[in-house]
Amino acid sequence: MNDEFVVYKGSGISDLKILEKLPESLRNFLQKTNGFIAFDGGLHIRGIVDSPDWHSLQKVWFGDFSMHTMFSSLKESDIPFGQDCLGDQYVLRDETVWQLSSETDELENLRLSLENFLTKTEENPVDFLSLQPLLKFMKEGGKLEKGQLLSVYPPFCTKESAEGISLKAIPLFDRLSFLADFARQVNGL
Repeated sequence: MNDEFVVYKGSGISDLKILEKLPESLRNFLQKTNGFIAFDGGLHIRGIVDSPDWHSLQKVWFGDFSMHTMFSSLKESDIPFGQDCLGDQYVLRDETVWQLSSETDELENLRLSLENFLTKTEENPVDFLSLQPLLKFMKEGGKLEKGQLLSVYPPFCTKESAEGISLKAIPLFDRLSFLADFARQVNGL
């Protein structure tokens, strides 16, 4: 990732056991750059760290906030290596990047390798990562801090969102908890 886009870089690797469990592409990448936040919070690639917990791949893969226990479309073997500013997750499944739409718990195969995914994010981050809500938030004077995601109300998947949405920055784990709960409710309808 070009350093001009990066607003945060992860510290050194703190868990070699997790590193050994990763597929070669992600392992090699994280050994060079132990995760980052880019595009003013538009993309967060997690690192192999104990803290901060919001940057910890272990916490969302096997830890107390494991994504596969929160979202039914994910498997324990899916590696939730990243997320966008709204909390949609990027996971590696069999060396292929998939995107989880967290509002609806729907998983889409992007048919990209990790390297191709990162290249596409750099080529056109606004369209590829759907950063329009973040740009709106920033235009209105908002800023995402490290460990925050954008909360959208009403959620995009509701018809009410067509009449307008409000955006605010909230702690990452609060947003992900809301999304998991909301997705369970929506899927039950």
